[in-house]
This record gives sequence, C-alpha cells and structure tokens, in this order.
Amino acid sequence: MPTNLDRYKNDLDALRKKGSRLLLAIQKECYPKNFERSIEKSGQVAKDLAKDLSPFAGDYQPWYSEAKALVRQLLPDRLADFVGYYEAPKRKDITYKNYRVEDYLQELVVTRGYDKEKVVGPDAAIPKFRQQLAILDSVHARFESSLFDIRQLVQADLFDSELDAASELLRNRFGRAAGALAGVVLEKHLKQVCDNHRVTVTKKDPSISDLNDLLKKANVFDVPQWRSVQFLGDIRNLCDHDKKTEPTVEQVTDLIAGVAKITKTIF
Repeated sequence: MPTNLDRYKNDLDALRKKGSRLLLAIQKECYPKNFERSIEKSGQVAKDLAKDLSPFAGDYQPWYSEAKALVRQLLPDRLADFVGYYEAPKRKDITYKNYRVEDYLQELVVTRGYDKEKVVGPDAAIPKFRQQLAILDSVHARFESSLFDIRQLVQADLFDSELDAASELLRNRFGRAAGALAGVVLEKHLKQVCDNHRVTVTKKDPSISDLNDLLKKANVFDVPQWRSVQFLGDIRNLCDHDKKTEPTVEQVTDLIAGVAKITKTIF
C-alpha cells in the first residue's frame, strides 16, 4: 500500500513535469519564432516535450491549485512567495517588476502614447512562473535531503489507518466507538495545526472546542471552517459523553468523513 510519502513524491514529480510543459507553452506563446528556432537546436527530450503543447491559460490553473497545496504542506515557509508570483498586488502602475501570472491569464498589456508603445506585456510573467518552478524544485530537494521532516506524513498515514478502523467499527454497528476514535484523530490533528501555526495552547488537556476557538482567534480558521469543526466536535461529544442519546449512523458517518476531509485539507 503506498504511503503518504510515496503519494507526495509521485504528485511532486507529476507537477514538475507539467510545469516543464507549461514553461514551454508560455515561451511559445510569447516568443513563437525564437521558440521554434530553439527547439530545432535542442535535443530530443525538448522536442518531445514541445509536441502538442496545450495553451498555458488552460492548464495553468489546475497546476497552480495542486502545486499550491503541495507547497503549503511540504514547504510552508515558501507558500507566500509561491502565491505572490501568481496574485497581482495592489499597485498604482503596472511594471515589468510587479507583473504577475494572473495578469498573463487576463492577457494584460500596458501601452503608452498615441502609438500604443508597449510598456509591459505577457512576457513579463515568464520570470514569475520560473520562480514558482524553482520553489517546486526546492520541495524536491527537501525530499532528497536527509533533513526532511517526515513526521507529519507518517502521522497522516496513522490518521488514515485510524479512520479506516473507525469506518470498520461503524460497519459492525459500534457507532459510539467509531465516533470516539474519529474524534481522537480530529483532536490530534488540530493540535498539530496549532503547532504548525505557532498557536500557543495553554490548557493541559484541551478539547476540540478549545483548539477550534484558538485557531479561529489566530485567523488560521475562517468562520465556515470553525463551524465545521464545531459541528464535528458536537458529534464526537455525543459519542463520548452523552450516554442518554445514541448517535445515529448518519451522524458518525458525517464525523468520519468530515475528519478525513480536514486532515487532508487543513494544515
């Protein structure tokens, strides 16, 4: 069975390959004549990559979404840089320096004068996209480094196993036990999220509600995320503490599914 580490490495390799094709696509669109000449002089690998290139705008957004999630998980200190090369900042004037990939997708060209002399155009996005690729290369280098911390990846594998066990308990009609186990996973994950964002937890044995409130106060969670965790915590409490009311199969199913989603999307 592939581990989370294997999945991350496979996803990273696929994203780097897609990134190479995207780089060729944006170069072809910005400098078509130079692109054709350079490909003719390049080796077979470059020629193979250049075959049947899709438009940059069509493939970039899915690539960006996947790459952003991977950087958030594996190299969070570079996430702001990665996003910054895409998102256009607030600015009075658009220059080569502050042109972003988002501008390219909108086909933004700045001109001046009666003759509409170009000041900055789509080619200014190429260096920004190269920087995004360089950040992905940094993620790859971290994988290859002995300093890479796999603690969270191993923990994610354990969470998957525990949620599988919770689902098995539910299938065998042990709803309370299933909900309690899923609740433990949620609590552990929220503690890890607090560590990741340097949110101080003062209570010795904080509840899901305590951790949820701390993360909302620190602006790690928005209101919908906070409400979602609050809802899951209520079901967990029903399974753990309220002995008068029996949790329904639907409630425990929602709890397990909700915890699985949070452990995969909130870090």
